[in-house]
Order: sequence, then structure tokens, then C-alpha cells
Amino acid sequence: MSSRAHASSPQLEPGTTVELEVTGIAHGGVSVARHEGRVVFVADAIPGERVRARVTEARKKSFARATAVEVLDASPDRREHVWAEASVQRDPEHRAGGAEFGHIALARQRALKGQVLADAMQRFGGVQLTVENDAELEDTLAELVEAAPGDEEANGLGYRTRVRLHVDPETGAVGPYAARSRRVVPVASLPLADERIAQIAPLDETMPGVSTVDLVAPSADDPRMLLGLAGERGRAGEHDAVHELIEDRGFQVRAGGFWQVHREAPAVLFTAVRDAIDGLISAGRFDPAAGNLDLYGGAGLLAAAMAEAAGPGLKVTTVEAAPSATDDAAENLSELVGALALTARVDRHLAELLGAAAPVRERLRRGTVVLDPPRSGAGGAVTAQLVELAPANIVYVACDPVALARDTRSLREAGYELTGLRAFDIFPHTHHFESLAVFERA
Repeated sequence: MSSRAHASSPQLEPGTTVELEVTGIAHGGVSVARHEGRVVFVADAIPGERVRARVTEARKKSFARATAVEVLDASPDRREHVWAEASVQRDPEHRAGGAEFGHIALARQRALKGQVLADAMQRFGGVQLTVENDAELEDTLAELVEAAPGDEEANGLGYRTRVRLHVDPETGAVGPYAARSRRVVPVASLPLADERIAQIAPLDETMPGVSTVDLVAPSADDPRMLLGLAGERGRAGEHDAVHELIEDRGFQVRAGGFWQVHREAPAVLFTAVRDAIDGLISAGRFDPAAGNLDLYGGAGLLAAAMAEAAGPGLKVTTVEAAPSATDDAAENLSELVGALALTARVDRHLAELLGAAAPVRERLRRGTVVLDPPRSGAGGAVTAQLVELAPANIVYVACDPVALARDTRSLREAGYELTGLRAFDIFPHTHHFESLAVFERA
């Protein structure tokens, strides 16, 4: 396009309203459209719709951002938003954040998440889903992301056992942040929250001097509220031990520590990791006496899943940077004679292992590594350390598909084969989901 033609094209400016044909989905919960050849990422729309959208950002020449304010041609998968305060009928500045897919039918949500995973694995991981035609691709994407038990019946509502609210520093009003903002939006309900959280949520109160309100409803303990005071670090009660239950197995965790938010998510991931280890055992690839590792191990949930598959003779070291979580892991794995819980940064612990004696390195080489890194993924440095340690198998739990895909490429280029990939919709009505990938050293 010539500079003259480009200059004559309409310019996208913040605050302007444009009509857009929505054609695709992008990572991060936004749809994709084009305006005069320029990519526009559109919130609160569905691929296949025609919407009128307000431009919110246009600093980049390559793309702009906008939010739907009116649906002109609706997708058959559009539903009344599950959260009235996040509906397209509200002004974008006053829409509650945290339920960006709440206007989409659950099955379509999973298909869109499957598409995001497939696109990420192809673009960043070099992994192509093999299907014969587009119709089969659509079915594959719809089946790739598995629903959590009970969500279809409940329409994906009432699942969150952990919710963070914020307090407006000027008014003291309590609520979630507005979408893509740090502005507090007062709300009348929390439809994604467990009913025990809904009962104690101070939505109609003012709380001057407080910055955050964390609501926690453990599966085997009383619900509680953790208050973060303005200008202070930490929250009262965050180090208190609470109890969770997965089937008949109990876990001790800190009230303010990490635990999956969906009531069924711990069991879903526990079972998925156990099944992955079962598969490695069946293939003769798992050595319970080897140098097995559980990295970013938290309270020991996934190490316990390894033990469920491998038996009480399992030797495993779980590594976690938070001391309180390590204490919980030690308690939760106390019946395993061969389990060790260490407080350490993963990269530093792997560096120590790389300098270990030859017999230790050989045990690690025969071992299996389970890892559940933060949203940024294991990253290049940790992945390179794993490649150098060369464990027989890697079971990778990921909460970000792009981070997983990038690490997948690194592992495949180093000689690991991707032998299994699953995904789980344990964040209904949001764009988030979890994935599990299994890698085997050639």
C-alpha cells in the first residue's frame, strides 16, 4: 500500500466507534477483526459476529484494541452474560472483569480454548494437529479441552473456592476490578464463586483502610476472609493451615497459599498426572527408584499423584520456593519414606543437580520430572537445565498455552518426543485453561 493510500485510510483513535467483522480468537480472551487492513483485538465478541466496538488503544501501528458495545449480528453461541455486571449492555469502563467468556455457550468456550491451544502449539511449538478436513478439525478442537465434572449441569457457575476482591482507596467500596483495569467495580453477586464464598463476601460493605479481600472456601474446612491492609504486605491469617480433600485423601495448605481455584481442579489434575504416570509405567518407562522430581511442587499435590500411580516405594523430591508450601508438602507426603520436600528456587536446585556426582546424575537420567511452573512457563533457562539433566520423561502441567508451546519447541529440538497432550476447562467463563503434556526422551 502506498503512503498516499495509507494516509487516506480512516484512523483508529481511542474513543472512536467502528463496525467490525469478527473472524478469529486470540490468546488472552479477545477476538480478532480487521479495520482497513489493521488487526483489531476485540473484547466481549465471538468469532463470526458483526459488532460495533469502541477503540480503547491504538498506539501500535500493527494493531489496535477495542471493546464491543453493540452486537449487530450475533453468534448462535451468544448467551445472556452469566454476570450482569460484565454484560455488553454496560459501558465498558464499568464491566466487571474476570468472566470474559461469560457471554458464550460452554461448548463453544471449550472449542475456542482448543483453537488457542492448537494455534499456540503450531506457531510456537512446531506441533501440528493432524486431521483430514475442517469439519474434523472443529470436532477435534471441541474435544481437546475437557470439561470439569459438574460444570455442564451447573452452567459453569459456583465453582471458585478462592476469590480476590479489591477495595477502592477513595470510597472503600469492595468489588472486582473492571475488565483490563484497576478500577474497582461494585457488584451485587459473584456467580462464579462457591456458594460459601457468596455468603461471606462483603459486597455491600465499605472497608476503608483495606486494599484486598481474599475469600477462601476449603473443601474440608470453614470458609474465611483474609484482609490485606493498605500500605502493608501480607494478609491476616494467610499462613493459617486449612484442609482440602481429594476423594479420601487429605491435604494441608495455607489459607493464602496456592491451590487450584476450581472445586474440582485439584482432583482433575491429580488424576491426569496419575494417569500419565500410569501410562509411563505400562510402557516400561517409569522407574520409581530413580531421581524423580516434582518442580514448582507447592503443597505436594502432583508428587502425591505420582505416588498414587507408582506406589509407596516411590522416591521423589518436590521443590518449591515458598517455605510454608514446602512445610505443607512435607506433611502431605509424610507417609512416603522416599519423599523429600525442599525449599529452593527451581533453577538453583537444578544447577546443584547438574554439579552432582555421576551416580546421582544417572539416577536423575532414569527419572521422571513433573513440573507445574507459573504462567510464564519453565522458560529457556530451566528448560535448558532439564535438557542437560536429560530425565527419561517430563510431565508438564501448564496454565498458559503459549508458554507451554515455547517450552515444547525447546524440548523437541533437544530430542524429546511429545507423546501426550490434554487440556482441562477448569476456569469456565474465562479464557484460562490448564494443559498437560507428556514428553519422552528418545
